[in-house]
Amino acid sequence: MITLGDIESAARVLDGHVVETPCLHSRTLSEITGAQVYLKFENHQFTASFKERGALNKLASLSAEERARGVVAASAGNHAQGVAYHAGRLGIACTIVMPRFTPDVKVEMTRRFGAQIVLFGDDFDAARTHALALAEEGGACFVHPYDDAKVIAGQGTLALEMLRQQPDLDTLVVAIGGGGLISGVAVAGKALRPGLAVVGVQMARFASMVCALKGETRPFGPATIADGIAVREPGRITRAIVERLVDDIVLVDEGDVEQAIVLLLEIEKTVAEGAGAAGLAALLCHGGRFRGRKVGVILCGGNIDPLTLAALIERGLVRSGRLARIRVELRDLPGGLARVATVIGESNANIEEVHHQRAFTDLPVNNAQVEFVLKTRNSAHVAEIIATLKAQGFTAHPL
Repeated sequence: MITLGDIESAARVLDGHVVETPCLHSRTLSEITGAQVYLKFENHQFTASFKERGALNKLASLSAEERARGVVAASAGNHAQGVAYHAGRLGIACTIVMPRFTPDVKVEMTRRFGAQIVLFGDDFDAARTHALALAEEGGACFVHPYDDAKVIAGQGTLALEMLRQQPDLDTLVVAIGGGGLISGVAVAGKALRPGLAVVGVQMARFASMVCALKGETRPFGPATIADGIAVREPGRITRAIVERLVDDIVLVDEGDVEQAIVLLLEIEKTVAEGAGAAGLAALLCHGGRFRGRKVGVILCGGNIDPLTLAALIERGLVRSGRLARIRVELRDLPGGLARVATVIGESNANIEEVHHQRAFTDLPVNNAQVEFVLKTRNSAHVAEIIATLKAQGFTAHPL
C-alpha cells in the first residue's frame, strides 16, 4: 500500500518542477452552497492539470535503461500532456495513445510537447488496450494514468499542499475516474488528519467505482462533458484504497457539471473542464451533504475545447434566464412586427435573433408566428416581457 512516506518522497521529487497551486476561499460560492468552499487551482499547472504530479514522479523513478527504451501512455488528454511534457524535459521518447474523439485542444497540446500521438478506439479503455500492446511490442515502459504506486503517490502531494495551505479543512471533495487522484489524496489526508472526510464524485453516466465497490451494474453513457473521468473500469490498487479510506462517493449529472463550469468562469474567472468542475457540481447537487463544513474542492483540470466552452456559456445563459426564446402571434399586417419589437425594446431587452413564420403554422391565414431570441436580465425579466406583450394585445409565451 502507498504510505504517507511515499507521498512525502514524491513531494521532494516534484519540488521546483510542478506548480504549488493556490488553495483559496471563495466567498461567493460559499454563499451559494452553504459550505465554506476552498478551491485548489490545479488548472494553474503548466499543462492545466494535476496529472503532471503523478507523471513526473513515475518518470523520475525509471532507471537509465528504462528511460532509453522510452515510455507509452494512454489518456483522454490530461495524463497525456503531463507525461509528454515531463518526458520531453527528461529526454525520454514518448508515445501517447488517445481515443479518436479526444478534444482537439488536448491532442494538439500533447503533440506540441513532442510526443508521438496515436488516435485509437472510441473510449479510454480501447486506447489503453492498444497502448499496452504497443509498449509490449516495443519494450517501452507503460505509464499507467492511475493504477500505479508512483503515480498515486505523486497525485497525493496535492493533499499535502492543501492541508498546509488551509489547515482547517474538514472535507476534501475529489473527482474519480480511475481513482488515482482520490487514492493519493485519501492516503495523505487520512494520515495527516484521521478525522478528515474524503468524498469522491463520479458522473452518473460513468459510475464505475460505485459499481465496483457496491457490486452494482449501471449502464454507461456514450459520452460525458467530464471526459477526463469517463473510465469504465477503476484500478486494482485504487479500488482497494478507495474502499478502505474514502468516506462516500456521490454522483452528479451533466447539467450539474455544466452549471459548475459556468459558475467558476463567471464567479472565479477561472476555466475548468468537466472533470475539473465535478467537485463543485457535487456541492451544488448535494448541498445538504456539505452544508456548514469547510470543504476543499480540487479543480483538477482546465483543458476544455473552446467551442465546447462557448456552447456551455450559451446554455448557462439560457438556464439562468439571461438568454431567452419567446414566441409571439400577431396579425400579418404592416407595422405588426415593429410594434412587437418596440414593446421588447421598451422592456429593456435586446433582440438577438428573429424568426418570422407564415407558412408552417396552424394559425389562421393572415396571421404569423414570430420567435425572438432575447438578451434579458433573468427569468423574472422574461416573465415581465411576456406580461407586457399580453397587455398590448399580443399572444406570447416563452419557449
